[in-house]
Amino acid sequence: MGGSGAGKSTLLHVLNGSDKPSQGEVLINGINIHLFPDQLEGVMGFVPQDDLLIEDLTVYQNLYYAAKLCFSERTEQEIDALVMKVLEDLGLAEIKHLKVGSPLRKTISGGQRKRLNIGLELLREPAVLFCDEPTSGLSSRDSENIIDLLKELSLKGKLVFAVIHQPSSDIFKMFDKLLILDNGGFQIYYGNPVDAVTYFRRCIDMVNSEQGECHECGNVNPEQIFNIIETKVINEYGYFTNERKISAEQWNDMFKNNYKPFKVNPSTEVPHSTLNIPSRFRQMFFFAARDLQAKLHNKQYMIINLLEAPLLAFILAFIVRYYNVDDHLTAGYVFGKNPNIPAYLFMSVIVALFMGLTVSAEEIIRDRKILKREAFLHLSRASYIFSKISILFMLSAIQTILFVTVGSYILEIKGLFLEHWFILFTVSCFANLLGLNISSAFNSAVTIYILIPLLLIPQLILSGVVVKFDKLNPTIGNTATVPLVGDIMASRWAFEAAMVTQFKDNRFEREFYLYDKVMADADFMKVYFIPELETRLAYCVNNFRSGDAAEQERVAANLALLKVEIAEELNDVGHDKFDRINDLHPAKFDSTLYRDLNQFLDKLKNYYVHRYNVADQKKEATVAALTNSPEKSSAFELFREQYHNESITELVKNLSETHRIIEKDGKLIQKIFPIYKDPEPDHLVDFDAQFYMPSKHFLKSNVDTFWFNNGVIWSMTLFLALTLYFDVLRRIIDGIGNLSNPLDRRK
Repeated sequence: MGGSGAGKSTLLHVLNGSDKPSQGEVLINGINIHLFPDQLEGVMGFVPQDDLLIEDLTVYQNLYYAAKLCFSERTEQEIDALVMKVLEDLGLAEIKHLKVGSPLRKTISGGQRKRLNIGLELLREPAVLFCDEPTSGLSSRDSENIIDLLKELSLKGKLVFAVIHQPSSDIFKMFDKLLILDNGGFQIYYGNPVDAVTYFRRCIDMVNSEQGECHECGNVNPEQIFNIIETKVINEYGYFTNERKISAEQWNDMFKNNYKPFKVNPSTEVPHSTLNIPSRFRQMFFFAARDLQAKLHNKQYMIINLLEAPLLAFILAFIVRYYNVDDHLTAGYVFGKNPNIPAYLFMSVIVALFMGLTVSAEEIIRDRKILKREAFLHLSRASYIFSKISILFMLSAIQTILFVTVGSYILEIKGLFLEHWFILFTVSCFANLLGLNISSAFNSAVTIYILIPLLLIPQLILSGVVVKFDKLNPTIGNTATVPLVGDIMASRWAFEAAMVTQFKDNRFEREFYLYDKVMADADFMKVYFIPELETRLAYCVNNFRSGDAAEQERVAANLALLKVEIAEELNDVGHDKFDRINDLHPAKFDSTLYRDLNQFLDKLKNYYVHRYNVADQKKEATVAALTNSPEKSSAFELFREQYHNESITELVKNLSETHRIIEKDGKLIQKIFPIYKDPEPDHLVDFDAQFYMPSKHFLKSNVDTFWFNNGVIWSMTLFLALTLYFDVLRRIIDGIGNLSNPLDRRK
């Protein structure tokens, strides 16, 4: 017992191993509980002041899953018999099928909640049980019932520690020993509860100091103890002041002078545990089953989460389902003509992120109190985390299936259903792990929901859609490839995968993609690349004799660029086509080299013109075969409009880019037709690329963008799973908090 803030709960947490003492040690049979907690597995139990119940489970199910996590060797019949016995002992058998509910949405009474809370520990009958204010907030009758339960447990040979507040006389006399703490954590009494009254009476020389209880009724008034301890000084006007007659330090000195310590010979017997913890896999199964049961019982939760995805898909798809009602040549909505399909794909990714975050953001913080109790069982953290992940992934799979089904139906997106679903499912799983991390790291649900916009807005802005990557602030942007800030955004990888897959892998484009790729490459080379080389070559021949240092520096830079780019082309067409590549240097450059290189560039242009024409002829022949009759021609047009969207085509070809070719780090960078461009890696794991490229380089091979991008998001998800398991974010936040509060560090 003790006044508010005297340190009762702190002492309890030190004794039960939750907090480490700053000095000294806590031993059970000679075993230090803080150094060797595994040796005392299942020996201690803890009933905190707050309810540690799963609100959406029934009274029976709360005890059932607690038993399953404690006794792996028992059969279903034995578990059921044990749970029913505890329910009958607690007087809860009649309400076993009622949902526990929350303190604000009550289904069972406060006393029943307290009894059930204690019942979670009574299941396994720990050798040492700690109870933090088990009677707070209860009626006198409920309080006596609770203490009766604890007294019965102590009579069975168990050791029960309880923090008690304002006990009645009957409750007070049930305890065997009383320890009183005063302000500042000073111990001022230890011994028989009834003798405490006479002890404090004697200390202040009260009249009838030897009378501890009423001779007539036998009642003891515990409040009398604190009235004596906290007696105030009376001033000269006869009023009580705020100053105590006897301070906590003085009471502590009196206790030390009067108390005669006794030596304890610790037992060498190994403490017996009643537990038989199941394997990690079975723990995961029980955690998942318990979580699933709780979610299924929460009808509001299930209805909102299952209706959220199709409703958002309907709203989004209905809004972006555009067709020109003023164009009399079109007959209603056509997928191929809808300019909003890229916006729909982008918003689908954001919705998947949002759903994944919101469904997981409270998962761990809601269980934190329950985890604190289960810490005494030394259950596997990995099993708990994997159970959460498995349930959330299953829910995300259902949500994204519903979303893609509704959205694709309204917008008439045909084919690629599994691809679109897998992208959104991948993003949602990433968001699940992100939500679990912040749920584990922060102490308030309000803080978590404030954080969600801070996590989503960068995913919006740095996705490459709202602001193009080459139009970002140059400090973080990159004109040649996707910058690092884009690479760490899951939305960038998901949206790019969705766009590239929708363009490249739809049934229509699959027929012509290889032809279009050759034609786009040849078109870029003959229209932009080779003319740019010719322009730089002309500059060199006009200025290589100039005496101006700046001109000479620019000539050298142009020759270096020409050497790099020509060497790349020779790898394709053969090094025998131009044997003076090493002469592209200011010291060796002359008019004959200019003439030879100019002739090579003319031949190179003709080579690409020929490649373009061959591919174009093959494509035209394929199209002609598919449109050689009016019926086939109509079917071909319908086929294209059903699968080939013009707005997606414009974006992935980057046709709106004014600078079709730029110089970056001594090389020419192609800005147009990224969807047809092959990776040009600088090293083994160089996957840096432009936005909308069809593949990425990794470990000497080109990986399709769909698989590579999803793989990157899954690797991010795995990283978040590891940070969650090791509680990295919480450790960082706690570390920052300790650094910012030097007072806490001194404590």
